[in-house]
Amino acid sequence: MTKIGILGARGRMGQMLLSEIGSGAFKAELGAAIDRADGVTDNGMTITADTAAGFGASDVLIDFTAPAATRMHVELAADMKKPLVIGTTGLEEVDESALKAASEKSAVFYAANMSLGVNLLASLVEKVSKILPPEDFDIEIFEAHHKHKVDAPSGTALLLGQAAALGRDVDLQDAMVPARFGQVGARPEGAIGFSVFRGGDVVGDHTVTFAGEGERVELTHKASSRAIFARGAIRAALWLKDKQAGFYTMRDMLDL
Repeated sequence: MTKIGILGARGRMGQMLLSEIGSGAFKAELGAAIDRADGVTDNGMTITADTAAGFGASDVLIDFTAPAATRMHVELAADMKKPLVIGTTGLEEVDESALKAASEKSAVFYAANMSLGVNLLASLVEKVSKILPPEDFDIEIFEAHHKHKVDAPSGTALLLGQAAALGRDVDLQDAMVPARFGQVGARPEGAIGFSVFRGGDVVGDHTVTFAGEGERVELTHKASSRAIFARGAIRAALWLKDKQAGFYTMRDMLDL
């Protein structure tokens, strides 16, 4: 049985991960539940604030915390040579550079979205973007999440935007239009637009539209339960456990 450590055990995703590991659906058991203060979960699991001890008790760890905490966890994973799966959202380029630096010493797995379906969607977006020419088809990425989400566009929307940019062989930063308000003028050719909705308890909806004259192609993924992200992260942890030091993504795990 693989011992999985959960960083941010009191968080929404942390609790979901604990529940999934405890379900017996995976060949895994809890190595450590780690959070900022010692305590006990609602179902009686012990939580430790001793992060180093939690790393030591685990074969591989999963991190759904916050960027500042993830930066510290990545350094510790490198020092202790522990495999680390990261699903933290809101990471910036400097954070991703730190992940890749740590991957020289330990196996690091990063995904903006742990859903198998979303990562398949990203692969399809890249392929469609290669086929449909920018002079004939505009790309717009719509995403919807619950009202408590603090970052926008979502990490998943950016993942899809990167897939579209890769398909068209352009830099996303040059092509993206993250918001529109007022007299913005006509849409420039080749732009990759983003539309954002926040409200209610939406788990996560993402649609990539390729809009041409007289036709549209729409690729959509809708999440109805956060359990899909927990299950994907656990599958990633089991896959990563015996990997050599390196930087891995869902593309590697799913062979996309």
